[in-house]
Amino acid sequence: MNYDEVVKAARACIGDSCKVCSVCNGMGCRNRIPGPGAKGVGDTAVRNYQKWQEIRVNMDTLHENVPVDTSCTLFGRTFRYPFFAGPVGAVNMHYSDKYDDLAYNNVLVDACAKAGIAAFTGDGMNPKIMEHAAEAITAAGGVGVPTIKPWNLQTVQEKMELVKKAGPFAIAMDVDAAGLPFLKNFQPPAGSKTVDELREIAEMAGVPFLVKGIMTPNAARKAQEAGAAAIIVSNHGGRVLDQCPATAEVLPGIVEAVGGRMKVLVDGGIRSGVDIFKALVLGADGVLIARPFVTAVYGGAAEGVQCYVDRLGAELADTMAMCGASTLSEISGEMIWRS
Repeated sequence: MNYDEVVKAARACIGDSCKVCSVCNGMGCRNRIPGPGAKGVGDTAVRNYQKWQEIRVNMDTLHENVPVDTSCTLFGRTFRYPFFAGPVGAVNMHYSDKYDDLAYNNVLVDACAKAGIAAFTGDGMNPKIMEHAAEAITAAGGVGVPTIKPWNLQTVQEKMELVKKAGPFAIAMDVDAAGLPFLKNFQPPAGSKTVDELREIAEMAGVPFLVKGIMTPNAARKAQEAGAAAIIVSNHGGRVLDQCPATAEVLPGIVEAVGGRMKVLVDGGIRSGVDIFKALVLGADGVLIARPFVTAVYGGAAEGVQCYVDRLGAELADTMAMCGASTLSEISGEMIWRS
């Protein structure tokens, strides 16, 4: 099975809200929610993709011809590539009922672990989503990152106790989900967190804790103050706030603020191995990709995931070789061009 076959198969079973575009750039769905679209006019999701395309890579083939090593280490675990599957929730509502969150996570977590990367799992109103995600992560030997929504502290604690039993190598919270309508209406109140509340949650985790949804240097510093081991520069794929800057635009400033003192990952519109390379040049330690992994699962289950990971990995390795980097540590700022 090749990637074109995966996309073709996905088009046959995904609902009308997702067009399964050849390139997932936010243009086909824009503000279609339910669906993979974004809040408001969908400007933020489109901008996420476009800003990566405005960055160009600098070719340099005057260097030693050696094999490229794309491996990275995160919290003591070595992965084949510096990219991960991002968390996606309510797939049956946003895509189609071929999968629900339970079945989706079962396929994704196992397939990603076998492909040499890790999957971040989603969360939702149905408590069984997190229960089954924990089961999938347990079966994968802890190679997975459960991502908890910013519920009230009591609910967070209950979810933490559940996922910690799975032995994940890290736990995340997508604080940017505070903008989701169902979370705003949740009782007891859920949503944004103070530094003190976030510190309490980080201590609950007991393993490296990642805060997803950081878009400013100040927010990055607050996450660091709260004890987070890593942040994910993210605007939730543009789904929670219209007219937001792209993650590619804010990443350099955030890296300057906290880089070297905590891990910095990034998501939002990253769609190829070349885009991954650009993010690494800008200082990210790794990236997350979400929507295209939905296409991979719907179009080919575990084989589709493997196909997509192989495609991204090959593109990344080729870009590194053509720009003069044989390892991730050799990637440097001079390897991109910006107008």
